[in-house]
Amino acid sequence: MSSTICRRQGVRRNEFEWGDTDHSHGHNPGKVRLDRMLEIKNLMVFFENALALNDLNIEVHRGEIVSALGSNSAGKTTLMNTISGLIIDMKVKEDRRGGERITLMGEVRFEGEDILLTKPSLRIRKGIALSRERHPIFPESDIEENLRISTYLRRDPGIHKTFDFVYSIFPPLIKLKKRKAGFCSGGEQQMLSIGMALMTKPKLLLLDEPLLGLSPAMQNSLIQAVKQIRQEGITVLVAEQFARPLLPIVDRGYVIENGMLTLEGSGQELRENPEIRSTFMGV
Repeated sequence: MSSTICRRQGVRRNEFEWGDTDHSHGHNPGKVRLDRMLEIKNLMVFFENALALNDLNIEVHRGEIVSALGSNSAGKTTLMNTISGLIIDMKVKEDRRGGERITLMGEVRFEGEDILLTKPSLRIRKGIALSRERHPIFPESDIEENLRISTYLRRDPGIHKTFDFVYSIFPPLIKLKKRKAGFCSGGEQQMLSIGMALMTKPKLLLLDEPLLGLSPAMQNSLIQAVKQIRQEGITVLVAEQFARPLLPIVDRGYVIENGMLTLEGSGQELRENPEIRSTFMGV
């Protein structure tokens, strides 16, 4: 994709024209300034001397579905690992064994607090949950056990309600409660992975490549599930390279190339952009 073209077609920051669309955010239509839940400022991530993310600036407002689009090796997974805190665990492990040096610079602010160096367990407690690429699950445990394992940091009495919520979004899991997760299909495992993230009761749900390797029918089911998740008041940030099924439901999106932000816009603006249609939608 031509970065020059993308920058020329860049759109406004901080204010967004919603028109008559009802996003159920409790705001009046028209130009509004939404509540920033996540702010990424001048983020840079180095693996040794390789620059994975380069001066990245992204905002996610409360109640939105936001996409981070990019091809393989664009930096999407590094971005999601940095927001969730997994990169901190990676950094600690590499430091202990004298391996690859990981360096983080910039700010990752969640609800106004800079969490760039905060442990991932504390981020979960603050309300950030990640469903990782290729849906890592516990294959020897059944579906219900996997979901219950994900509640280990919770001490509230509403866990049973979260089970009901997950099963309402992913009805196929109801009949699979006692099936070993390793014997489930790729689509079923993806539903489980997202369900496990939801069991932590997040405010911000991070989805890394949720559509990867799934059939069109399963992709559509997951897209509908994401819409339901937002309707429950959960903000969603999706990192994806296959934009065709995703862009119709996103409020805004960012395009990342080689770790750099090259384009941002509303879902409609990205859908109508010829470069996006060619590169990410196969049109």
